[in-house]
Amino acid sequence: MKEIKIDIQNSSSSTSDLIKEVAKEIEKTPKEGRRDFLRKGFFFSVTAAAALGGVGATKLQAESHVNPKNLPPNNPEWGLKWGRDNNAYPYGLPSKYEQNVVRRDVPWLTADQKASISFTPWQDLKGIIVPNGLHFTRCHGGVVDINPLEWRLLIHGLVDREVVLTLEDIKRYPSISVIHSFECAANNGMEYRGPGLNSLQVTHGMLACSEWTGVPLKVILEDIGLKPEAKWMFPEGSDPAGVGRSVPIEKVLDDAMLVYAMNGEALRPEQGYPVRLFLPGWEGAIQVKWLKRLKFDTKSWMVREETTKYTMLEYDGHAKMYNWVMEANSVITSPCPERNWKGLKKGVVKIEGIAWSGRGAITRVDVSTDGGDTWKEAKFTSIILPKAVTRFAIEIKWDGKPMMLQSRATDDTGYTQPTAKQIVAARGKEAVYHRNAIQTWEVKSNGEVNDVHIYA
Repeated sequence: MKEIKIDIQNSSSSTSDLIKEVAKEIEKTPKEGRRDFLRKGFFFSVTAAAALGGVGATKLQAESHVNPKNLPPNNPEWGLKWGRDNNAYPYGLPSKYEQNVVRRDVPWLTADQKASISFTPWQDLKGIIVPNGLHFTRCHGGVVDINPLEWRLLIHGLVDREVVLTLEDIKRYPSISVIHSFECAANNGMEYRGPGLNSLQVTHGMLACSEWTGVPLKVILEDIGLKPEAKWMFPEGSDPAGVGRSVPIEKVLDDAMLVYAMNGEALRPEQGYPVRLFLPGWEGAIQVKWLKRLKFDTKSWMVREETTKYTMLEYDGHAKMYNWVMEANSVITSPCPERNWKGLKKGVVKIEGIAWSGRGAITRVDVSTDGGDTWKEAKFTSIILPKAVTRFAIEIKWDGKPMMLQSRATDDTGYTQPTAKQIVAARGKEAVYHRNAIQTWEVKSNGEVNDVHIYA
């Protein structure tokens, strides 16, 4: 197992540059070694692990020194002169003091930066809605820019009336807005083979939650007519990868949507502008972006993304297909490796986290401080919606001793999040998708937080 050491404490590089330094070291590793990393897990030195988040906050705090003249009872300098023009930035920007709150990628994780992924910074977020600029991204052929005036959607196959719709045609149908989470099937997948990157953003960053606006697909099908023998729908994207998946008609007629807006504005290009398919609670890869056609037929298409990819390898060598629903999951967001408890005084402290389920609404979250031996029920601190992220918190009295923090979610179907041992027993360590095992953070006596696994 290769160990990479980078002196972050004496480096003036940005977080992204530090990650690139790690990537360069990985590139020096023979391909077999890199493959071994992905299969067995990878352990950074403590300093290199910080590059994935914690260092960013540390650097920002160091650069933003405190001027005592701006503290009470003095009048701060920003109140003694005119501010900038009210509309200096017609599209609003975050504060410059929040510049480190960004999506991040892991450069060596994919073959190139076209078919790649970036991660949501949950360690820096509050509430349940992820801003559009921080929503994780996953592309198979790069991000494409589509002129909405040139975009068309073909709906054909087993329908009464085949149509070609423009964006304005779709917007003429009655629209709805819903709040749901959105999760990649590979979220937390690198943890199957053991603790990997010491970062909440990487372990659980293929998740977001947004308000989605668009048209229920069943509304359009009621208009054009769906033949009774239609059992499957094939959505296909217009990006270079031509991503497509088979969707059973039951889901199409339940809550499937054609969405064109996200959190109040048009979809971003990396989220499928101008129109994408949205299937609440299901894995992200089936929710095709940059839609160009929907075809209805009597059988599934058995395309690449549902045969060689996005399947579950079982012990007998067979691959289980059509694993659509994302199961109940949770993770503690404070503390975490990026937001540790270093310097925190002993006493009453608050543990916070998020829970979600593609099956329905979260009904209970329990928290353990001893690795799962005992549990206490946490309180919900946000609105509770089906198939959406829910916030929870609990206060404990910390005596400064080491802890093994865990959270365990249960949804309204009665499904409870499994342990790491149960996941391994069911799927082994060679899986990639749908890992929703209980996450363990080791909290050391000095407040340092690390990603660990418990298989007891």
